[in-house]
Amino acid sequence: MSSRIELLPHDPAWAAAFEAEAARLITVLKPILILVHHIGSTRIPRILAKPVIDILVEVTDIEKVDQFNEQMIQLGYQPRGENGIPGRRYFSKLDGERHTHHVHVFRRADPEALRHLNFCAYLIAFPDAAQEYSQLKERLARQHPDDREAYTNAKETFIRKIDRFASSWREGREIEDWR
Repeated sequence: MSSRIELLPHDPAWAAAFEAEAARLITVLKPILILVHHIGSTRIPRILAKPVIDILVEVTDIEKVDQFNEQMIQLGYQPRGENGIPGRRYFSKLDGERHTHHVHVFRRADPEALRHLNFCAYLIAFPDAAQEYSQLKERLARQHPDDREAYTNAKETFIRKIDRFASSWREGREIEDWR
C-alpha cells in the first residue's frame, strides 16, 4: 500500500461524500446510532487535507458495534477493532490501495470522541489556527513524503496544544491566544 502523503486544497465535494457515506452508515448502525459527524481536515474549510473522509459515529453501546462487522464489510469497510484507542471501533475503506474513508465509532460522550469534535469545531471557528495547522501539514508532508508515522507524530505537539484550547473554548473558559 502506498504510504505517500498527498495533501489537496479543500474540496467542497468532500461534504457531499460525507453525506452519502453517512446515509449508508445510518442504515447499518441504526439500532445503536445516536449521531454521525464529519471530522478531520476534510471538514475544515480552506485547509489542505489528505483526501480521506473521516467520520465519527456516536452509539449507545460500543460493545454492540462488533455485531455489525459483516454489514460494514458489505459496505466496503475493513473492521480493525479498537486499533490503538480503547473504547473505539475503527473501520477503513479502500479504493484499490488508497484509503477513502475512516470510520471512528465511540460510545456517546466518550472523551476521545469529544476531543475529535472539539478539535474540528475549534479550527472551523478560528481560521488563523486552521491556517497554521494547514501550513504545518504542508511543511511536514514535504519533510516526510513517504513516512506517514513520522508525519503524524510531528503534528502531535500542535494537535495537543489545539486540544487544550478547544476544550477550554467548549467549556466557556477564558482562553489565551492560541499562538
